[in-house]
Amino acid sequence: QVRLVESGGGLVQAGDSLRLSCAASGRTERTFSSYAMGWFRQAPGKEREFVAGINGDTTYYADSVKGRFAFSRDDAKNTMYLEMNSLKPEDTAVYYCGIVSRGSIRWHGNYDYWGQGTQVTVSS
Repeated sequence: QVRLVESGGGLVQAGDSLRLSCAASGRTERTFSSYAMGWFRQAPGKEREFVAGINGDTTYYADSVKGRFAFSRDDAKNTMYLEMNSLKPEDTAVYYCGIVSRGSIRWHGNYDYWGQGTQVTVSS
């Protein structure tokens, strides 16, 4: 069983930055580095939406965060990160990390494991 733990959320003002971390532990069928993985977010009353992720050597971003957010991973630490800059009130949501073994990384239904989520609140 794989456990993912997010951290780094908080309350910030518009224009500020935050760095989210997601640490993986437990036994997997494959090495951490071989999994595709991603960050999603879910605001109240809305569906969980793709934010950023990686599949192989290619990184993907939602149009709404492109140029402001950056995805990275440290396979030696089994950890992925989401650097969020120029935050806007519309970025307010619970942010989740997940890993996926097959299928598009943009669809949350494909994910095998999820973290518990971390709240990000951006005030105007």
